[in-house]
Amino acid sequence: MIFWQRRVGRTRPCRKGAFRRGPRAPLLAPLLASRLALFLVVVPPAVQGAELPLWEAGVGVGVVDFPDYRGSDYYHTYVLPIPYFVYRGEFLKVDRDSLRARFFDSPDVQLDVSVNGSVPVKSSEDQTRAGMPNLDPSLEIGPALDVTLLRAEGERIKLDLRLPVRTAEGSNFYHVENIGWISQPALNLDIADPPGWSGARLGLQAAALFADRRFLEYFYGVAPAYATPERPAYAAHGGYAGSQFTLALSKRYPGLWVGGFLKWDSLRGAAFEDSPLVRRRSFGSAGVAVSWILGKSETLVEAEY
Repeated sequence: MIFWQRRVGRTRPCRKGAFRRGPRAPLLAPLLASRLALFLVVVPPAVQGAELPLWEAGVGVGVVDFPDYRGSDYYHTYVLPIPYFVYRGEFLKVDRDSLRARFFDSPDVQLDVSVNGSVPVKSSEDQTRAGMPNLDPSLEIGPALDVTLLRAEGERIKLDLRLPVRTAEGSNFYHVENIGWISQPALNLDIADPPGWSGARLGLQAAALFADRRFLEYFYGVAPAYATPERPAYAAHGGYAGSQFTLALSKRYPGLWVGGFLKWDSLRGAAFEDSPLVRRRSFGSAGVAVSWILGKSETLVEAEY
């Protein structure tokens, strides 16, 4: 895995050289690969009722660009491997978007496992956090209740309400610390075969974020010991944590899958908006990926994706 760091308004390499390669890259790759995969696929890649293999597996590569943390003015662009795995069991379903188990005998209500995370931030490489402790990488995981609100045009259009609640664990690979809870209720619109591109899938999502005090304090609090004239002490409070708007587009070819996303974040009105660590109140991120399907089951099942 390689990555490029830049500050908004100017570009610079991480330390020396155009790209940075180091011992933390292999540790970051699985987290970033999972995060990119979650971003890239807001929608499943096939039409309900299609006869598809029980499982598929492959490998790919992706490029993703996003800030060190929400509100930071330092960005990283990562190039990394992307695993591809889909399992279409009757009870358990796994795709690039989620791990899902059907606990309800209803096509309109599903219970998923929601996963997200954040990358580590070295304070020595971020002037806003200079002198403060580094931010460890975090993994967020928890249940998500998905409710289908609308189906139209023979399943071509679907509107879902997604209600995830995740606990966040921060780790420097020597210890693990719970850093709080986050919820991200969202409306998700899926469109198959958008005009002008047969076989593609388009996803539009609007989400609001809410987090407890510990979670927001971890990213945006400034303890008195680290206060400076330019960075006053700040204690974060729990509550509204901003909004996100995501557009994702993907297309499946024989033996190949391609996808990309654009995401816009807003911290306007967030409980931590006045933190001195928030340098941008609105910002974007993007990513693209391609995966080659190397193996698949000979058993076919009727599937939604």
